[in-house]
Amino acid sequence: MEEMEHVKCLIIGSGPAGYTAAVYAARADMKPVLYQGLQPGGQLTITTDVENYPGYPDGVKGPDMMIDFQKQAERFGTDVRYGIVTAVDFSGDKHLVTVDNKKKLSADSVIISTGASAKWLGLESEQRLNGFGVSACAVCDGFFYKGQEVVIVGGGDTAAEEASYLSKLCTKVTMLVRSDTMRASKAMQHRVMNAANIEILWNTETVEVMGEKAVEGVKVRNRKSGEEHVIPASGFFVAIGHKPNTDIFKGQLDMDEVGYLKIKPGSTKTNIPGVFASGDAADKIYRQAVTAAGTGCMAALDAERYLADKGLH
Repeated sequence: MEEMEHVKCLIIGSGPAGYTAAVYAARADMKPVLYQGLQPGGQLTITTDVENYPGYPDGVKGPDMMIDFQKQAERFGTDVRYGIVTAVDFSGDKHLVTVDNKKKLSADSVIISTGASAKWLGLESEQRLNGFGVSACAVCDGFFYKGQEVVIVGGGDTAAEEASYLSKLCTKVTMLVRSDTMRASKAMQHRVMNAANIEILWNTETVEVMGEKAVEGVKVRNRKSGEEHVIPASGFFVAIGHKPNTDIFKGQLDMDEVGYLKIKPGSTKTNIPGVFASGDAADKIYRQAVTAAGTGCMAALDAERYLADKGLH
């Protein structure tokens, strides 16, 4: 039987959090091994223009930015690998990890940066126009729709918050809510209802996003009457929630009811010593590239201290 590979610092996931953790870990001579996961580069690889990350005065394409992050991590010696971590066992002294259902590794420290995925409606037109007027992040992309009309789907706090954010930039925001009530907190509902340029369409679902090369409108259906009509718009925002990519840690790491990993306040420590969580897998509030990068740095520093205390570094 082949000997199991052992690594000092294993990083699971490759968005801003994973790559930043890798830069810090590699420079601290922790010889990190990073598995990129299902979506190498993470959510930013499906984003076209990133204009809110410091240090890029002219903006940058999401995929290009992630290539820069990867190159920087590799420059200091990070072993970046294709592969998906399919199982973990954090019950013993050494953290055991299975990659692609076959390869097994043990690690002294593990940094989790598996991110989250936006939930989509599942329409062909929505996927086709993703990045061309369809977005799952108003804070990221709202600026591009300044002075234009947009549509947003969702009835929770995130949708209400994003509708409110868009209303300050756009001439009109149409909010589509599937039922006749919103799940958002009362305070958020009041804010949306009191905004002069937000129109809420109740009992309304999306049939199709209209447009060949860019969003031109949204065809909607009233769920009670069955009537359909098209709302002219150049932006279509989906705000029906995110799902953290943490299923493989169920039963081993503490998480909330949605699956976001719980960390000790002021740190990136999970309930298992030597296992640290960063980025969107542990952040349901901010979910920005720059905050993910910040927590990736924190996770690497926490991991380095842990290894030093254990006499492993």
